[in-house]
Amino acid sequence: MESKKLPKFKELKEQLSAATLNAIREMGFKRMTEIQAEVLPSALDGNDIVATAKTGSGKTLAFLIPVIEVVAKNIEKAMHGTFSIIIAPTRELAIQTYSVLQELINHHNKITSTLVIGGESRKKQSSDLVQGMHIVVATPGRLFDHMRTKEFDYKCVKCLVLDEADKIFQYGFEEDLKQIINRLPKDRQTMLFSATLSERTDALVESAMKKDKIQHINTDQDDLCATVEGLKQGYAVCQTQYRLWWLHKVLKKTKQFKVMVFFSSCKSVVFHYEFFQKYCQMNVLCIHGKMNQTDRTATINIFYETENIALFCTDVAARGLDIPAVDWIVQFDPPGDANEYIHRVGRTARGLGADGNAVLLLRPEEVGFVDYLKESKIYVDKYESWDSYYNLQKKVGYGNV
Repeated sequence: MESKKLPKFKELKEQLSAATLNAIREMGFKRMTEIQAEVLPSALDGNDIVATAKTGSGKTLAFLIPVIEVVAKNIEKAMHGTFSIIIAPTRELAIQTYSVLQELINHHNKITSTLVIGGESRKKQSSDLVQGMHIVVATPGRLFDHMRTKEFDYKCVKCLVLDEADKIFQYGFEEDLKQIINRLPKDRQTMLFSATLSERTDALVESAMKKDKIQHINTDQDDLCATVEGLKQGYAVCQTQYRLWWLHKVLKKTKQFKVMVFFSSCKSVVFHYEFFQKYCQMNVLCIHGKMNQTDRTATINIFYETENIALFCTDVAARGLDIPAVDWIVQFDPPGDANEYIHRVGRTARGLGADGNAVLLLRPEEVGFVDYLKESKIYVDKYESWDSYYNLQKKVGYGNV
């Protein structure tokens, strides 16, 4: 769809409550994104949804709006009780989703919600669940822990959302997810969202959804490119011994912007973070899978609120984080596959009409990765000027970083 043809949210006024429409307007949204325009009418009619869309396409609103409307329609029947559950693979994604949810229910004075994730007080979560919070946003492991207690009454659940379903499997929650689904009421609505689908997600759809009410939605199928339109992306080639110097120059070049730099391991993140803090006095942060939850959350909040800063990270930060105005994605180490590339660059150019930049650093022997990306409809230009950074340094000597 062209953006000028995308419908406005107010065109759904017959299906949406006034409170939801007011919240959408206050959030600054007028027109739907493509995934929202495809999903919302069907989901609001109660259909099960299997949706694939590019990262940054606006899928969070596509499932939160129907979730809220399910609660709004049932709240008068029972003031207390959990009506909707949203499952995300990571606590960071769950926190982000919960934050958007709070904005959307701002005018729904009777709707309650809670966040059920690891690293937070089980006692507080249990208290919320006993009270019958209407909407629960959760990670699989912690949610299943609470479902095994008698205090959590989930027999009224009308809607289940699985966000980033492929990552739920990748992070080892498949068995927990199966147990959760088996315990929930069978007559619920189920919505599954994922950037990619696999045999395991297909099997989940087969077992968890009502076959006669499934709507398959893929907003990417006719696209000539697998990444979003507003993304400018390219690659640079640099020999191993000059990579650190190259990164220093790139960070100086982008110091007025918000930047995410991806590395292949936790050790690499820590090494480069400590190097640039100690020897270059640059404004950098780091996040990786071995950090405790409190430090990870604090780091994300600082990055979220700071305009000119670089975040060194592993792929733990690549999924689901909706951080505004990320200007540059720098991939110091190439991703494992095309899907991971898409999720990394999906941290920028998020939303309708947004733009962003991405550069991938390759060693000479890794240039074949560009052809591999082309096979997945990812087209990156060679940034010759970026190569010149290390070519110039070869001529004059390594020098001081």
